[in-house]
Amino acid sequence: MKRIATVALTALAPVSWGSTYFVASELLPPDRPLFTGVMRALPAGLLLTALARTLPKGEWWWKSAVLGTLNIGAFFPLLFLSAYRLPGGVAAVLGSAGPLFVVGLAALLLGERASLRTILAAVVAALGVSMVVLTAEAELDLIGIIAGVVSSVSMGAGTVMTKRWGRPEGVGPLAMTGWQLTAGGLVIIPVAALVEGAPPALDGNALLGYGYMMLINTGAAYWLWFRGIGRLSATSVTLLGPLSPLTAAVIGWAALGQALTPVQLAGMAIAFGATVAGQLAAARSARTSEESFSSAEKIDRNISMDLSNGQVRR
Repeated sequence: MKRIATVALTALAPVSWGSTYFVASELLPPDRPLFTGVMRALPAGLLLTALARTLPKGEWWWKSAVLGTLNIGAFFPLLFLSAYRLPGGVAAVLGSAGPLFVVGLAALLLGERASLRTILAAVVAALGVSMVVLTAEAELDLIGIIAGVVSSVSMGAGTVMTKRWGRPEGVGPLAMTGWQLTAGGLVIIPVAALVEGAPPALDGNALLGYGYMMLINTGAAYWLWFRGIGRLSATSVTLLGPLSPLTAAVIGWAALGQALTPVQLAGMAIAFGATVAGQLAAARSARTSEESFSSAEKIDRNISMDLSNGQVRR
């Protein structure tokens, strides 16, 4: 039950990210994605850091900068570049391939060996997302594709390195989230100033939209995400990613009146089913690892007891 609760809470992060398109299109100034990235990350990061009352120490200054750049500072601009250069469906499919990058990086850097079922779940989830968001009119753009792939790799590497480095002793996920969001927001500021110029004038709708993006869509969502990384395997967490485009499709249907075809509905069912199957496979792998560790620990304890008694079983 504890794992199920953790997975459910972590899943709220990509579900929240699925509302980004609706909020941006209905409330925020048009054509200012980098400014939006700054407004999402920096105020939320400063607020969470203030609430945690903890600043990085020693090596965690540069580690927080690296993680913040991978998860936020590089990911946001590349994601927005991909979204501008490609149809939304193509960009979403490239994003849904992120779990495959994490599977490879987790095996290389964390020793997390994904089962065949987990890999198949990631592939099928990406296929389901493609059925939901791709259209026959989709056109490809090389720069957009490269930006989309690199953004997925950046977020995947950030997820794996967050798991690999863990947290300083006595520091909770709230502080870690604040550090990363602050660092990521600071990285985006010069890019936004160079590309978009001065900040736009903000009306009431924009302030409402940015308030939601800062507090819910970014602050709370990334706290849940990084909290999940600390308690689950990196692969398990990233397999929740396809919930984001699925949520965007549901919001588009419910709030914007966008029709869903039978193919899209089938794709949603496939992607959601693959996400659930991926969590079950990851849970099974986690139990197997825990049982193997417990067996090894028991053997080690028995050997230690034998040695203390001056005997070694042969």
